[in-house]
Amino acid sequence: MELDPVIHAAARLRITATLSTLAAGDRMSFPRVQELLDMTAGNLSTHLRKLEDAGYVEVTKTHQGRTPVTYLALSKAGRRAFEDYTETLRSVLGANEQSATESGTTGSGTTKTGETP
Repeated sequence: MELDPVIHAAARLRITATLSTLAAGDRMSFPRVQELLDMTAGNLSTHLRKLEDAGYVEVTKTHQGRTPVTYLALSKAGRRAFEDYTETLRSVLGANEQSATESGTTGSGTTKTGETP
């Protein structure tokens, strides 16, 4: 069980999670993603390029009148990669929870009675 390193970087995980909230085929403008995630344009662009290179994000550049507009969407592969990532993460967390339950500790390192082992 290995988490996808392309998605696992915190900024790319936030981008992917945000775009995953859109219905398949929907897209969001670059400025809206930038605003939601409170990222600089340069930082967002850098992480989007990595996601685009992996085939996870589709970037569409167009114009509204004379104004350039960039739209972002998860590709089918990106949506599947994010689903796989979250499934793997749940599995890892479930395995950790199971291990903690078997050893008599909670995930916080305390016993079920609240004592530190």
